Amino acid sequence: MSNELNSHASTHEYAAIEPVPEQARNLTSGDMFATWIGANANNGTWFVGGVVAATSFLPSIWVTALANPVAYVVLALIGFIGFRVGVSTMAITRPAFGVKGSFLPSLLNTTQFIGWTAVNTFIAAISISFICKAWLGWPALGEPGGDTTMLLGIVMMSLLHLISIAAGHHSVKIVERIGVGLVILLAIWETIVIFQQVSLSQIMAWRPPAEKAMPFGAAMDIMAAFSLGWVPAIAEFTRYCKTKTAATWVPMIGANIGLFWFAIVGIVVTIGAAITTGSYDPNNSDPSTIVSKLGLGIIAFLVIIITSTTANAINLMAAGISLTNITPRIKAIPALWGVTAAAAVITTVPLYFGSFLHSFILFLDYIGMVFGPVFGIIIVDYYLIADQQYDPAEMNAVGGKYWFRGGFNWAALITWALGVVAFLAFREMPLFTNSIGATYPVMLLTALVYYRVSRTRRTKRGDIALK
Repeated sequence: MSNELNSHASTHEYAAIEPVPEQARNLTSGDMFATWIGANANNGTWFVGGVVAATSFLPSIWVTALANPVAYVVLALIGFIGFRVGVSTMAITRPAFGVKGSFLPSLLNTTQFIGWTAVNTFIAAISISFICKAWLGWPALGEPGGDTTMLLGIVMMSLLHLISIAAGHHSVKIVERIGVGLVILLAIWETIVIFQQVSLSQIMAWRPPAEKAMPFGAAMDIMAAFSLGWVPAIAEFTRYCKTKTAATWVPMIGANIGLFWFAIVGIVVTIGAAITTGSYDPNNSDPSTIVSKLGLGIIAFLVIIITSTTANAINLMAAGISLTNITPRIKAIPALWGVTAAAAVITTVPLYFGSFLHSFILFLDYIGMVFGPVFGIIIVDYYLIADQQYDPAEMNAVGGKYWFRGGFNWAALITWALGVVAFLAFREMPLFTNSIGATYPVMLLTALVYYRVSRTRRTKRGDIALK
């Protein structure tokens, strides 16, 4: 009987507020390293590198070096909470925001990971359109009739996604191991091809056209939002980790390696393509279009398709589990299927409403604006207010420790709203747009405000108890 229970625990996919027991914790440091290199060693990271290349080469390297380590320290801090408490990232928001108050960040988190799935799916569908053109003579993206080919590509990618998340975090682990090796080979190949055509000195000397240049602070916000976008997914995996190191240091290091490498590849190949073609268009900095320009062939397109699947396995995992934090009626695996279907629909948006780049930048603005303040509040709440003590048994208790007033902690929710307003204000100020951006200053401001408000309320409660 004991062996049967252990077997069930190790294969069961736990909903958001279900603590993962010790016997079900089967992710090693190797698993987490592959998962979080794979999370960033992909097409989305390449594309964001091409977007921030609009600052020119050296500034874009500085953006990459400054924005991302901060985000992945946040990743490790949230990952540790997931490891200690055993619940998902959005369940972790319950002690800070209240049982019902956590529903809003959970809903927004589901939408952001559906959005990330759509970004990677769109890039992969472009590759499918080029393959269909080469093999069948069908029009690719940008050609008359190309939208129909893109729709076929979106359907094909969605079927691959269903396979990749069929068994929850177990199938994600397998997919990541396959994808990492392939995407590393593609990156090496493309880098060699670029440097056969242009020199490093040419890349360093290149400047974007004035009308397409990007302020340093704006690039910081884009890169910060890109990296912070992974943080809400971390506890979905660290809750299954065997050791503290696997849950903290390993994903932080893996994510940084994948990000630095592939963002720099994106920067270099985008600038290299601009030099060789004589024009820079950030709309065409996605991997599929660059591969087409470099003439790397069908094998490169196939690798892009596979690696999009590896990144989206994590995205869909996080989106589906976040959904289960809103209502226990939705089980984990059906939730994963549902968000996969929703992502397929969202992926079609750039075909009919504006450019892919415009949709992408708006999406990153949304992440920075919404989730930066959330992370600031959670970190302060767990490490400073709650003294690293969360009780998972209380996370769904009506009238319990995390119920606050009617299920909402208004101190956290109002502080979060102030953080969103501050982001909208800061991003319009030259002080931030020309320097460090708005994302991290707003996160710090939100954390300080929440700490002050929470400590004041705690002190008052202590005074009342003494009386």
